[in-house]
Amino acid sequence: MKVTDNIYNVGVNDREIDLFEGQYWVENGMSYNSYLVCDEKVAVFDTVDKGFGEEWLGNIAGILGDKTPDYLIVQHMEPDHSANIDKFMDKYPEAKIVSSAKAFVMIKQFFGTDYPERQIVVGEGDTLSLGSRDLTFVTAPMVHWPEVIVTYDSLSKTLFSADGFGKFGTTDADEEWDCEARRYYFGIVGKFGAQVQALLKKASALDIQRICPLHGPVLSENLGHYLGLYDTWSSYKPESEGVMIAYTSVYGNTAHAVDLLAQELEALGCPKVAVSNLARCDMAEAVEDAFRYDRIVLATTTYNGGIFPFMNEFIHHLTERNYQNRTVGIIENGTWAAMAEKNIKKMLENSKNLTFTEAGVHIKSAVSAENAEEIKALAKELMSK
Repeated sequence: MKVTDNIYNVGVNDREIDLFEGQYWVENGMSYNSYLVCDEKVAVFDTVDKGFGEEWLGNIAGILGDKTPDYLIVQHMEPDHSANIDKFMDKYPEAKIVSSAKAFVMIKQFFGTDYPERQIVVGEGDTLSLGSRDLTFVTAPMVHWPEVIVTYDSLSKTLFSADGFGKFGTTDADEEWDCEARRYYFGIVGKFGAQVQALLKKASALDIQRICPLHGPVLSENLGHYLGLYDTWSSYKPESEGVMIAYTSVYGNTAHAVDLLAQELEALGCPKVAVSNLARCDMAEAVEDAFRYDRIVLATTTYNGGIFPFMNEFIHHLTERNYQNRTVGIIENGTWAAMAEKNIKKMLENSKNLTFTEAGVHIKSAVSAENAEEIKALAKELMSK
């Protein structure tokens, strides 16, 4: 796939995968992008997932013919991008690997050798000339592994962004970029907001007209939109006004309370009410919505003196991704010795800038008339935030 006259995406689309990284549902598959830059010298950016090595090498040969690449630039060592380094090095014995020092440590771990006679170690600000263009390397540690580098091509003004600005889905998936990129970001990169902010600061000094990520489509229009979203996401600021309601319910009584709350919020003009049954929904999508909206309600039952397992898992996903800067409401249910609210607050006690509503809903088994009034009060307070 041609990106510019001299840049090609020689990666592959995986249309069979249904579970990326063993945990993220990918209804429309996944792309493993690899880029070929043709100049006086030829560079290949990253490899692809293990099962697609021959297809990938065929894509390279389809562009180059009998010409051989001079460099394999390894930006990120996750196996979906690095699994075919050995195949490449075997096929092209004159090529050199260009990567960070930490990546070469990982290459030896994965392949038993770090190709000592064929390696070029690069760090922050180092450059590599391909002829008419210079490649500048920018370190991006913990976005989202410690060895990551991204690369700027000064001639085409292209940023090869590794996993940054990637998304779930194949390159030709007919779906909105924002949704699947948001789910991808918070699932995979969300913990590392400070590191993403540092990379964005470096990127702001570059004249970028095109972003080539390792997953998803090349971005060449309205780049301010994508950069702006990454700034919002990595600074943990809400993206949209609305209330996300995450709930678990054993016999339907907590679910009934959630239905009533959603109705009250909609009647009061809430711009968006996103409801997730944590026992049945895609957990990554629930996490995405929690970070997208500025208010959240956690509704669950007391369970074994704690909280229901799916809610426990959900809150753990939030806290390990530095959830912050939100308004939080709680609905708890307990036939006896209700402990849900106490345990939720304990789990969130180290999260920054969370404001808990004064109104709460405390159900004892089934929704009572008193609970109905509590739900109305909670809806009004959420709408006042």
